[in-house]
This record gives sequence, structure tokens and C-alpha cells, in this order.
Amino acid sequence: MGTQVTYREVVKKRAEKGPLHARIDIPLPDHAASMISFLEDAGFEAWVVGGYIRDYFLKRETADVDLATNAVWPQVRDVAESHGARTFETGVKHGTITVVFPDCDPLEITTFRKEGYYSDSRHPDDVEFVNSVYEDLARRDFTINAMAYNPASGLLDPYGGYKDLRSKLIRVVGVAQERFREDALRILRAVRFSSTLGFEIEVFTFEAMMMNKWRLSNISVERITRELNQTLLGDHVHDALVDNVEVLSYVLPELVACKGFAQKTTYHIYDVLEHTAYAVQHAAPSLLVKWAALCHDLGKPGSAFFTPDGQEHFYGHSRLSAKIAQGMLRRFQFSDHFINDVSRLVALHDFKNLEPTRKSVKRMLRKLDGREDLFWALCELKEVDAKAHAPIAAKRFDRELTERIFQEILAEGEAFRISDLEIDGADLIDLGFETGPQIGFVLDCLLNAVIDGELENEHEVLLDAAELYLEED
Repeated sequence: MGTQVTYREVVKKRAEKGPLHARIDIPLPDHAASMISFLEDAGFEAWVVGGYIRDYFLKRETADVDLATNAVWPQVRDVAESHGARTFETGVKHGTITVVFPDCDPLEITTFRKEGYYSDSRHPDDVEFVNSVYEDLARRDFTINAMAYNPASGLLDPYGGYKDLRSKLIRVVGVAQERFREDALRILRAVRFSSTLGFEIEVFTFEAMMMNKWRLSNISVERITRELNQTLLGDHVHDALVDNVEVLSYVLPELVACKGFAQKTTYHIYDVLEHTAYAVQHAAPSLLVKWAALCHDLGKPGSAFFTPDGQEHFYGHSRLSAKIAQGMLRRFQFSDHFINDVSRLVALHDFKNLEPTRKSVKRMLRKLDGREDLFWALCELKEVDAKAHAPIAAKRFDRELTERIFQEILAEGEAFRISDLEIDGADLIDLGFETGPQIGFVLDCLLNAVIDGELENEHEVLLDAAELYLEED
């Protein structure tokens, strides 16, 4: 019998085989190709690494080019500056320097390195600079990010990244358990790539993500929030949320409760999770609407009940969803302004009285304190919510007509805010009202009467109406 070898040794031997593909030419920006030549002329080795190669094969435009080299950062600095570039010591502790040629995008250049133990599941305790590009690629997260390219040598692909790109597969470099123990943020990065690229996560990679998701407790809130934002903005966010909800449950426990929670009504054909994922998918690339879509039905599991005829109802789910959204977004350290806007949209998304009429539109604007931006966002949210219903309910909100009426109201300067009235607090004081809350109350009543068409927005008409409140006092 032959000597047994570990899986780790098999992976290492495979990597040492070198390029797995025939020569492939990848066009580079002139300043990147020049910098490689400058380093090689100085006796060093240099490769393009990371996302630029991945995005080239995916036909995605990118201006970011990262280089890896066996030169240490002071040597990179000297070479770059001798050819007219400016340099910035952006990460010299880890071997990284930023090089900027005139009128060109920055180049981030890093010395080949391997990393020590990650005691905090995020940062290596130590970094060792090495001479081998193979060792440098071995430390990277996923195979699709572990390719290197040099104009003279061609494509270096020791872990099968090109094949995984063609198979639309996200697979870790080397041993999955080790990669996620090193840096737990890679778990969310895998979900993010699934959302932005539409790739499936390889089965052993997914199992390791599940087993190590608890390590996300070691990751800063800012980094988690950044990954979730990018995930929600992905073109394939529906599949990413549905397929990875158990992985995301460690940071989004509110969402996992929606999985398998059927909506037994004539208006729904998906469970709450899939309905939510479709709503997020349909939403325009706005973080405000994306987060509102993610949160809009989180209260359904808690508010659900059945009537004797077997129909399921979710009375009050919008208000409960808004409360859940506030807690979730506060946990991710969003601004109070953003939290308030999302929760307002969630609370109003199922409001039945927003109809394509002037009165209805102005009343909603009144509820939104005259915020035109929130009105546009609410129309977007109501439409994507409707699209995620059964076909019978997919067009129950006429967004086009509602927004046309809204534009007409704006163009004609119709009143939907107290400040739009042809009367103000000073006029009421002159009329005999005392300074205090009664002035706001009267102005509010007058605005409602104008919105409902009971009064014309004219100075004398409003003064006459205000006198009636004065007489009642």
C-alpha cells in the first residue's frame, strides 16, 4: 500500500503544478502593464491578481487593478517614483502600497505574502513576506479570486478558478474549514458573490459556512453591514437570500423565521421568505427601498391567525414589521434618519387608502410630512410588494397613474403641507388666537379641509374658516 496523504497535501501538490490552462491574453490598462514592466526591468516579478482577472472573464467592467510582486514596498515605491508616479503608504504593515500615475486610476501593489494564525477569525496574527506567487494565491478566499496574470507568462490558475467561473461556482481555496476559521467575513462574502454574480456555492464550501457562521460574532458591525448592503444590491439577490437563509440566520435571525411560513390566502403563492426575496429582487438599486423590501413582512409570522373559514390573516403586520425593522437596523448601526425612513415605509406599505386620486395622494403626502422622496420610495415598495404576490394581485397598485397624479400635484403647486397654506401662525395670532398648540391644531384642520376639497387654499377663505375655531373657544 502507498503512503497515505492528507487532503491538505493533495491541494498543495495540485497548486504546485502551475497554470492549468493554455496561454490566455488579458488586455491590461496601459499604466498597469507599464508598472509590471518597470518592476521586471528592476529585476522583480509582478502579476495582476484578484478581481480584475475575474471580471475580465465575466465581461464586467472594472477600473481596479491589483498587482502582487516579490518586491517589498520600499522597492515598489522607489521603482514607481523613478517613473513619475506618486506613492501612498496605505497598508505597508501588510506589504501594500498605492501607486498613482498622472491621470490614471490607482494601482494597489502588495508583496507576496502568507498569513499566520487568525486568533480573532478576521485578522492574521502575523504576515510573512514570501518569494512565491503560488504561496500568495494560496492565502486567498475563493478560487475565482485566486488567479494571477502576467503578460509574458500568461494565466496562472492553480486552484481551478477559470473552470469555476465557467461553472458559475463559488469554491474556497484549499480546505474550506481553514478558510472560514481564518476569516469569518468570507462567509458573507460568499453570499455576496452569489448575489452579485448569480453563482452557486459549492457544497463543501456551504457546509463549512454553516459550521463556522457563529464566528461572525467576531466580525465588526461595519463590515457585516457593508457586505449585507452589497448583497441586497446584487442582481441575483432572490436566489442568494433563499438559498443561504440558514447561513445568514446568524446575522439576520429575523429572516429565517419567514422560511416555510406559508401565506394561505388567494393573493399569495410563496411563503414569506420567497415573497420577501422576490420583492427585494424587483426593487430598484436603492438601499432605502431594498432594506424596506427586506423588512416589510417580517411581522407576518408574529401576527398571523386563521378565521373559522380557514383563511389566514396578518392584521397589524405592517406595524410589527416596522418595529422589527427598527431593532434590526439599529443593530447594524444605520443612522437614525435611515432607520426612521425605512420603518415609515414598512409601516405604510400595506396602507389600503393610497389610491390614484388627488385626495388620496395628498393625504399620503401629508402622512409623510410632505417628503417627496419618501413618496417615490413608497410607490416603489408597494409595486415590488404587489409583483411578489400571486398573479391575481400583481397589479393591484397602479403605480404609473399614482405617480402621474403626484407629478401633477407638484406641477400645480397644490397644498399638502402646512407650509403650502395661504395662511400661517402669524395670521392666526393676528386673528386673536393665543400662541400655543392650538395654532398647530387649527392649521392642521385647515390643511385637511383643503386636501379634501372642502376649502379653497385662499387667504381670506382660510381666515374665515379659522374664525369658526376661534368662536368655538
